[in-house]
Amino acid sequence: METTARTRVPRNTLSAELIVAAALNLLDQVGVEAFSLRALAKDLGVAPMTLYTYFRGKDELLDAVRDHALGAAALTTAYGGWQHQIRTICRRLRGQILEHPCLTGLLQQRPLAGHESAESAESLLKALVEGGFNAENAARAYTTLLGFVVGVTTLEVRLLEENRDPERREKVRQIMTGLPPERYPTLVEHAGALRQTVGGDSQFEFGLDLVIAGMEQRLILAG
Repeated sequence: METTARTRVPRNTLSAELIVAAALNLLDQVGVEAFSLRALAKDLGVAPMTLYTYFRGKDELLDAVRDHALGAAALTTAYGGWQHQIRTICRRLRGQILEHPCLTGLLQQRPLAGHESAESAESLLKALVEGGFNAENAARAYTTLLGFVVGVTTLEVRLLEENRDPERREKVRQIMTGLPPERYPTLVEHAGALRQTVGGDSQFEFGLDLVIAGMEQRLILAG
């Protein structure tokens, strides 16, 4: 695995922001399971206890990393309708997860549960309310959008990881080509199309189009 230079910091320059950035970098390298405050402190060139000056523990730091990464996707455009704003935020959120695959593990192990990035929630909800959704429908649409982006992109990250493994890729191919057509006629018929539509920009946009189309229809019915 490719490694990067350590993030050793000059004396008296440590900050919560720097710790979060270094933690995100380390998480991307080793994953959530292998991450530890001791390893992070070593990368930063400080004593492990120094980190407790800024965070009460590992869980609080992981929450901060997750919220920082989600918050980076929150900035929306100052123009366009609610559909355009939502597309912008969702694309940025997907981009963050693809850039930082550790977010898939963080979002699984550290569920949002009310602690999600306030900026992300604010941006999406504001666009929905300004688009005409009432409080309940705006909340439901927000939850649906978040679930769609996180779920689809998490699957995409895992598939990208599997595709880097030739043995795993060949095993999947053998499974698909070995399915008996008399038992799975529809699946066998569409196997090629399924392989072509797993992950990627066009598939994400297709799904996002469907979600937004459904939201538009709900808005019409509610009006």
